[in-house]
Parts: sequence; structure tokens; C-alpha cells
Amino acid sequence: MYGLDLSGRPEDTRIVVAMSGGVDSSVVAALLKREGFDVVGLTLQLYDHGEAVHRAGACCAGQDIHDARRVAEKLGIPHYVLDYESRFREDVMERFADSYLAGETPVPCIECNKKIKFRDLLSTARDLGAAALATGHYVASRALPNGGRGLFRAADPDKDQSYFLYGTTVEQLDLLRFPLGEMPKSETRAIAHELGLAVADKSDSQDICFVPSGKYTDVIERMRPEAVNPGDIVHLDGRVLGQHSGIIHYTIGQRRGLGVASGEPLYVVKLEAATARVIVGPREALETRIVHLRDINWLGDVPLENVEGMPIAVRVRSTRPPQAALLHVRDGSVMVELPEGEFGVSPGQACVFYESTDTRSRVLGGGSIIAPQAGLMAVKSTLDYPLGLSA
Repeated sequence: MYGLDLSGRPEDTRIVVAMSGGVDSSVVAALLKREGFDVVGLTLQLYDHGEAVHRAGACCAGQDIHDARRVAEKLGIPHYVLDYESRFREDVMERFADSYLAGETPVPCIECNKKIKFRDLLSTARDLGAAALATGHYVASRALPNGGRGLFRAADPDKDQSYFLYGTTVEQLDLLRFPLGEMPKSETRAIAHELGLAVADKSDSQDICFVPSGKYTDVIERMRPEAVNPGDIVHLDGRVLGQHSGIIHYTIGQRRGLGVASGEPLYVVKLEAATARVIVGPREALETRIVHLRDINWLGDVPLENVEGMPIAVRVRSTRPPQAALLHVRDGSVMVELPEGEFGVSPGQACVFYESTDTRSRVLGGGSIIAPQAGLMAVKSTLDYPLGLSA
């Protein structure tokens, strides 16, 4: 039932549910309770920024803790709140700020899943004698022929969260379960209404949950006020076109809001943290065909060092569908070749591996992008332009 694959009678099987206070995790807890499992709800308090407590779309703050508690009371299950604010600040928020200041575009919810929600929650679930930790993520976990478990894209492609969960390890997958991975979001909401859950119509949480105003630069400037430096906006051909108040206000591929006048459409093609320069150029300069990666998490069946030239599919941002690629592992370095090219690949983003472009494909892992190499136009730029810059 719901892809649990657990032995033993439900009434003798404890499952810890990570309850964020939203409709998805609340439905998971309700379904498992209805099936007769011994359900325990855990909610993490990750931050409290005043207005964020009541802001629509926030999660893991005051209002959501209250909502999770209400659902647990209705279901008649134990519910505990764990104060992880200091861990969250150190492992997620601090890293988020430093990454932006380094000219990257980080994805903080990936770090939160790796460092907080799965690592620490799984440890607590084991301490409580649980057979599994269940979450409300839209991703599927299935038994593999070799006896382990694999991670797969969700049945609802519009809600698939596999991009954000690529960092889940083989060991963690043994204990993790994702009951919503095989159903559409519309069914989840229908079940919430059917069961009379107070959060049935609650809006979905936002990706950057700890940004009270919805403007990430406010958080960075508050956390690192001394590190936000002004600098030049420079064209690939060497011309200084204007000034900026900090590279944190720009992302690779950005076109609007550059603050410079030009006779051609210009895009941000590079952010130089050391010199505080924002490099702009034509869209063609954004093309990338080789992406270098760090911090690899590998979920494939064969050792990573044996996959040189392996055909896979990848996503270099959460909103893009997987595209065909080749995985290269040479002298300890991992890179992905994109035959069709990609535009606006940014350091700090994730590159997630899949077996194929199929909508239900298995996740093979991924890594963090560190040095996307230029496509044909950008390579030409290094020859024609005095700066010698590439995308």
C-alpha cells in the first residue's frame, strides 16, 4: 500500500511522519493512520522571523507548527516539535548566503533535505524504533531487483520533486517512504477534504521557505552586510557599461533589470566574486555543452568510476524536463556532456541524473554545478574579446 513495502502487521509497525504543517504531509499521516500503522508525527522548527510565521507559503515556522499539531490531534497520534533552528542556520542559511556571495545560485531546499530533513530526522526515527520515515514529497521509492531501493520521478510530473531529492543516499532510501509518489496532487487534496483535515485548502510552501519578504537579497544583506560590494557591469568585449550594488542582485541568464543601456539584448553570462564584476553579453554566450560537478551523490547500480561515457538524462534546473546527456568520469572528476546544449547554466545549481527522459524514470543521483564550460559562441568570445571570458 502506497509503496511502503514493509513487513509485519501495520499495528505492530511504527512509522514516523515528517509533518511540515502542509496538506501533503498531513495526508500522509492520515492515510497511514487509517491503514492501522503506529504513526508518530515529527515537526521541525527551523526558523522564526516574525512576519514569516504568518506569511502564506512559508513552512517550518510558527503557523505551520500549529497546523501540524492540529492535524495530529485530529488523527489521535503523538506529535513532537524538534528545535533545529541552529542547525538550519548553520547548514542551510549560512551556506546559502556564502554561495550567493561567491557568484553562485544555490538551491537551499536541496541542502535542507540532505543536511536536516533526512539526515537528522532519520536519526530520530531510528531512535524511536520506527520501521520507516514517511514524508509528503512527490517522488517515488521502489524496491530494486538487487534488494535495495531506488528513487523515481513522481506520477504527477507537475509536482515531481526528484530534482530536490537527488542527494538522498542509498542508506537513507532503505528507511524512507514517499506515499504520495504514485498519486496526483488533485487526489491528495481530495483525500484531505474527505478526511476533514483543516489544511485541505492550504497553499503549497515556497522553495526558499526562510525568506520572510520573498526577496532573498534582504536575507543575505542582513547576514553578510560587510560582504556585499559594488562593482562594474562589463561587456564581454571589455566595455564598462555601468555599476551595480552587489553581485547578489544578479543571476546567470538574467536579462531584465540590468540597469544598463545597450543597442542589443544583454544577459548576465558570468559573475566574478573576486573582482565584483557582472559580465554581460549576447544570449549565444550563455550556451553550455560541458558541465563540471562537485559533491556527487551516486545512486546507480554500478560504481561511479565505471560509468565513463554512460548515456543518461539530466536536469540542470528544476523547471526544465530531463534532456539526453553523457556522463563522464575521468581522473576523479565528474562532468556531463550536453549534445543539445543548454542556456543559462549557473554554478551552485544542481545537475540531476536520470536513467532516461521518461516521466517515471529512475534517479541516478547528481551533483552541484561548479564550472559550466562555454558553447560555440562563448568559446569564440574567448578568442575575439579582450577579457577572455566564457560562460
